[in-house]
Amino acid sequence: MWIAGPVRAAAFLQGTLALLAPFESEGAAAPPKETPVLELRQYKIVPGKRDALVALFEREFIESQEALGMRLVGQFRDLEDPNRFVWIRRFPGMGVREQALGAFYSGPVWQAHRGEANPLLDDNDNVLLLRPSAPGRDFAAPGSPRPPKGAAPAAAGLVVATVYHLWKEPADGFAAFFEAELRPALEAAGLPVLGAFVPERAANNFPPLPVREGEKVFVWFTRVSDQAAHDAALARLEKQAAGPGSVQARLREQLERQPQVLRLAPTPRSRLR
Repeated sequence: MWIAGPVRAAAFLQGTLALLAPFESEGAAAPPKETPVLELRQYKIVPGKRDALVALFEREFIESQEALGMRLVGQFRDLEDPNRFVWIRRFPGMGVREQALGAFYSGPVWQAHRGEANPLLDDNDNVLLLRPSAPGRDFAAPGSPRPPKGAAPAAAGLVVATVYHLWKEPADGFAAFFEAELRPALEAAGLPVLGAFVPERAANNFPPLPVREGEKVFVWFTRVSDQAAHDAALARLEKQAAGPGSVQARLREQLERQPQVLRLAPTPRSRLR
């Protein structure tokens, strides 16, 4: 068949593709959707240098990472350790993580400033690679804009990260216990669960940055107005039900050791605040 002219040729091609489309869709499987992953990064800073690291980080390492597909959920000063800097980095999935980290650490911003950043770090290998514990337990998408560089610090609350060290894998009962019983008790006491996470068991696909592998942990985050509000909420939690069989008693039975509780003050440009 001869089709004269580009317009008629295009019409013929479109019609042919339309006829073939149902056969293509029947045989093509949709690519699997990746699960978001999160890095909880605890850095030990050279004594007296944490403020210098915060200033450098917030000036150079926020927009440059987010431009590559990562999201910085928050950056924090640990209130109980003057030499600890904590930050949270989120990826849409493990595939994006590998590509984005490779691009950032080989890219111009890190290469230009690593000589300034690395001498401030005493240890940066305390990293948990996590995924949401259940649907709806990821951090919500950011709402308000991030404070710009040089802006006066905005009001912030206290962010608390709790790391439960478990006897068993979280999937072996604890994640369900948290969702059905512990989370409602926490929220009734005034501790809203902003996010809850379990270890990502896929292999670390960016080996230059180590992560703590094989850990049986469950991590959740809350936010309150201040330390007094957190202490009051914990007291209410203990009073909800005391004695054998209570939620708190069953929680303690599943812990291998005392939880790590990070009381965190958001830095000036932290989204989570």
